[in-house]
Amino acid sequence: MRKAIWLIVALAFILGASAGAALAAPKYVWKLSHVRPQGTTIDKDVHWFADKVFEDSKGQIKIEIYPASQLGDYTVVHERISVGAIEMACQPPGVAADRRIQILNLPYMVATWEQAKKVYASGSPLMNTAAELFAKQDIKYLAAYPVYFGGIALNVEPVAPGDPDVKKGIKVRVPPLKSFQLLANAMGYQATPIPFSEAFTAIQTGIVDGIIGSGAEGYYANFRDVIKYYIPANTHFEQWYLYMNMEAFNKLPKDLQEVVLNAAKEFEARRMVQAEKDQAANEQRLADYGITIVPLSDEELNNIAKKVRAEVWPEIKKDLGEEWADSVLKNIVE
Repeated sequence: MRKAIWLIVALAFILGASAGAALAAPKYVWKLSHVRPQGTTIDKDVHWFADKVFEDSKGQIKIEIYPASQLGDYTVVHERISVGAIEMACQPPGVAADRRIQILNLPYMVATWEQAKKVYASGSPLMNTAAELFAKQDIKYLAAYPVYFGGIALNVEPVAPGDPDVKKGIKVRVPPLKSFQLLANAMGYQATPIPFSEAFTAIQTGIVDGIIGSGAEGYYANFRDVIKYYIPANTHFEQWYLYMNMEAFNKLPKDLQEVVLNAAKEFEARRMVQAEKDQAANEQRLADYGITIVPLSDEELNNIAKKVRAEVWPEIKKDLGEEWADSVLKNIVE
């Protein structure tokens, strides 16, 4: 009899525990994509964000991290977030649905980290524009994630890297964006648009001699075995965006929306402090790996910037709509 009572008690405990576990199961389970390998800075940062949201939501929101473009190239992921097939990402934005998004990567828009931290911070005119453009695609802007000033990585010896008027005879991969194609050509290179996921093989097989569109962090993480030189030319300010499907966000009750927004705000603040330090550290990592760093003087950088702004900006503004582009840029560029 006593044994039977203990069995009943044990069974009740197990059933109670199972019911408790069911009740504690997350109400919302989201996928979050990013473009870098597991263990990199962005991977650690988005895991921090996911843990913060899980804790502050008392386990109601669980965010599963998919590194290294496991859910598709960033352009594909952007489109899938728009339609709700993927909930979240921290990555460069896609431009296929709205080419005006290219204005976020306009080359040589800012020259220093001090400028970048003002122009590219949430709440700035440029980021308000970003939020508006994303919203038109049913995407909710959550936070900015500054990464680095871009540069040029080559597996052949550089030719007059500080003189944009010299034709280099060097073919480089660029993102399939008009702004980057015009940028490379203005600097004397031969632009070859290739998706990011195919860039490593393109360099490895000699289709191109190098790459424009990333910076020291990206080149170290993804291309260090196929490049020999790195030119920190400050080609553009690379910033990624933490964003999510608008419908998924709107389905949350108000208190959980605040949890996500507050975690995103802290996520950005942490990154703003660390980004500049990471750029210097990643340039050193390239050097330590045996890649030759080819520095440019302030005069050379200024000359490149002047030529790019004079030749590239007018063409991009035509593509985006001159009146609209001027309205965005008037509060940004002195």
